[in-house]
Amino acid sequence: MLDGTVILITDRPDSSELLRHELSLVADCKVMRFDAAIDLKPVPIGAVSDVTLDRRDAASAMRRAFARLRIADVPVICLLRNMSEIGMRNARNLGATCCLSALTNPAMVARTMMTQVIQDRAEKPARSIERGVARATEVLTRLFDGARSNDPVSLTRVDASLEPIIAAVREGGLTRWLDRVWTHDDATYQHCLLVAGVAAKFSLHLGFSASDRHHFVRAALLHDLGKARIPLEILNKPGRLDDAEMAIMRTHPVIGYEKLKDSGCDALTLGAVRHHHEMLDGSGYPDRLSGDSIGDTVRLMTICDIYSALTEKRAYKPAMPNAVAMAILSDMKGRLEDRLVQSFGEAMGNGS
Repeated sequence: MLDGTVILITDRPDSSELLRHELSLVADCKVMRFDAAIDLKPVPIGAVSDVTLDRRDAASAMRRAFARLRIADVPVICLLRNMSEIGMRNARNLGATCCLSALTNPAMVARTMMTQVIQDRAEKPARSIERGVARATEVLTRLFDGARSNDPVSLTRVDASLEPIIAAVREGGLTRWLDRVWTHDDATYQHCLLVAGVAAKFSLHLGFSASDRHHFVRAALLHDLGKARIPLEILNKPGRLDDAEMAIMRTHPVIGYEKLKDSGCDALTLGAVRHHHEMLDGSGYPDRLSGDSIGDTVRLMTICDIYSALTEKRAYKPAMPNAVAMAILSDMKGRLEDRLVQSFGEAMGNGS
């Protein structure tokens, strides 16, 4: 028997006892009328729809039910009175992951549900990673295009991408996130996605509240927005930049800060965008801050940013191994906070 609850949605509750019994051998089974509000607390592990979708009232109610089940991202078996191609297509358009005849033996329906749940659990981490990367990439594309054309920044879109990123790292693991992000063909987007994933992992390890996690990952996603105004021949140059090119590259924190400061962005995010290249010994840029003038968010972000830069893949270099990158961070004593570097190393080595 599986942990969790399976929902049986039906328009004939008086005739559903046998099916409910078989499903209860798979997991706890909750029977709900099709016209009742769908209760997704706790989130079910799967659902069975035993409803005549040809009826207008039933179809309307089930559209609402399926919409909620899609948000829950669980397998849904639809038992159809009409197994025509159109009937099955309509059910799948609603969100059914499997269609069976309403005449199917209840024990077979239950076995199918068990198979669907087990398969869903195996595939969910990969789906979560794909959703997180896709959402974040869409946001980055809009942000960078907007920054090049002086369009205003939409923090609503940015904030909508944060939970998918955090959920992807929490459910799929940082290693899967990195493997997927490394396939991105735009080096700047790849770096922003890497920093966002690493920041999500670090914030989860540190036990941040949901609000603090969102603020930190938001800062990670936005930290290099100023690179939208840096020439591509500098951004994508293989090898070291010369002094003139480096001077141009070092303008990106201020460019990003100026772009965001009138967007309603919070002070901590703005500070991370402007100061993520500052060092505790005053050797960083653009404002040569040092010591106590560098806040905790910036200290954390700088570590995430450097680690991501060291470990990212480029056409001209492979990803640096974690142990080597951590050794470099540990050697930056006086520039990075030792205690935070140690905690970061624990996060990167803890079930990544």
